[in-house]
Amino acid sequence: MSEIIQEYSSCTLCPRMCRVDRNKTIGYCREGSTLHVSRAALHLWEEPCISGYSGSGTVFFSGCNMGCVFCQNKKISRGEVGKHIDIPRLTEIFFELKEKGANNINLVTADMFIPSVREAIVSAMDQGFDLPFLLNTSSYLNVDVVKSLDGLIDIYLPDMKYIRERDAVRYSNAPGYVEAAKAAIDEMVRQQPECLFRDAINNRRYYENASNDKDDSDDEHILSRGVVIRHLLMPGMLIQAKMIVKYLYEKYGDKVYISLMNQFTPNGELDNYPEIDRKVTDRDYNSLIDYASELGVSNGFMQVGETAEESFIPDFDCQGV
Repeated sequence: MSEIIQEYSSCTLCPRMCRVDRNKTIGYCREGSTLHVSRAALHLWEEPCISGYSGSGTVFFSGCNMGCVFCQNKKISRGEVGKHIDIPRLTEIFFELKEKGANNINLVTADMFIPSVREAIVSAMDQGFDLPFLLNTSSYLNVDVVKSLDGLIDIYLPDMKYIRERDAVRYSNAPGYVEAAKAAIDEMVRQQPECLFRDAINNRRYYENASNDKDDSDDEHILSRGVVIRHLLMPGMLIQAKMIVKYLYEKYGDKVYISLMNQFTPNGELDNYPEIDRKVTDRDYNSLIDYASELGVSNGFMQVGETAEESFIPDFDCQGV
């Protein structure tokens, strides 16, 4: 426990390198050192190989070290909602989600609490916990933090939001994002160099969004190890999206899955960013998918239907916390 306190005492978990003593105050992420959780429940809105039929056991952490102007979850990213819990309680939540039928434990935006999350995972494993742990992250992490998770995280679900630094700064106030994300994802793939499934899976490139009916066969295709890299297409940024797909495929080939999303939704606070104050067009999204296919991407996911809806955002009401 003293080691955990030390890691928070001069915080360098992300590239901001705040060096704030989060045992005494809050950092840029708006969080101190006490775990802050806004929801723990089964979730059906992830890629099918993660959610399956019964759902992913998601734990939504409050706070965020990014500053995305288009954020859809501002209540939790700003730390306005949630319940403060200790490490033993987080471990209990893992077991409770397993009892509810979770396919995995999905740690959503746990970036600012990695030292505590590590301790909770180790405690659960010591007690015989056997579900895969999944880190759902913005990738705005220092690579040493990712290295500290080696042997603890089975599945990485990182974003690669930008490959142009100017956009990372303008839309997410995240200087150094591109190089940090590249290094973090590279370490994730080093740790989990192959996607392994509970049973054999045909490498499906397309998936129906969670509003469509699923069948029991989804549970036979659950990811147990690997890396799924997400990119959210933003309005007017088709070129950048193609650059990201090209970078990822040339770097990792079929070692990873690439998940291309079209669910960007204006949040009503983009008056100063008129160029992104709209949904993405079907034409741009289809062009991105066609480009990925032409490159040779076969391990991947796309979204179909109307996805830019609030139905993807659960109620952050401290359920299960």
